[in-house]
Amino acid sequence: VARRLSLRKHPECHSMAGGKAIEHLAQTGNQELLTFRLPMQQYRNCDFSFSGLQNLVNNAIVQKEKEEGIQEGEILSCVKDVAAAVQHAVTVHIIQRTYRAMLFCIKNSILPSKNATLVVSGGVASNQYIRKGLQNLADANGFALLCPPPRLCTDNGVMIAWNGIERLRAGLGVLHSTAGIRYEPR
Repeated sequence: VARRLSLRKHPECHSMAGGKAIEHLAQTGNQELLTFRLPMQQYRNCDFSFSGLQNLVNNAIVQKEKEEGIQEGEILSCVKDVAAAVQHAVTVHIIQRTYRAMLFCIKNSILPSKNATLVVSGGVASNQYIRKGLQNLADANGFALLCPPPRLCTDNGVMIAWNGIERLRAGLGVLHSTAGIRYEPR
């Protein structure tokens, strides 16, 4: 969405990654000016998919470009509102699907009845709006929420290293000798 909105050209976002730019602009946008139908509402499972939402957002951007008489690649006057609406739709989708997964795990005794923890990592965990929504979900259902600090959420290498440190501390599945491992560099 950030690429489609040409946020690299936006004066406030030129040096930001796409997700960070969306989050930044959404802070001052009005999420209610655009409404996006949530993906996969007809499916009662825990799967995530954003392709349908991406198509809806792209169509809305095309429509707004026509309304404003601008070409693709130019900045929409309502770019902050689009960012806010997209961020909100993504957050609601994540919360709904995560809630279903939580209920499934509880119903099937996959999680302990006490001290259940929701772990969120990756780039999505760096978004404070999404993180706050997931914190509310966790609190409402008696779960702890565990997220790496945002500065560690956007670099896969750092996330893998952090996971390795946690596994080493816990003594879980960490090899102390690599002598028996064969690998082929690509």
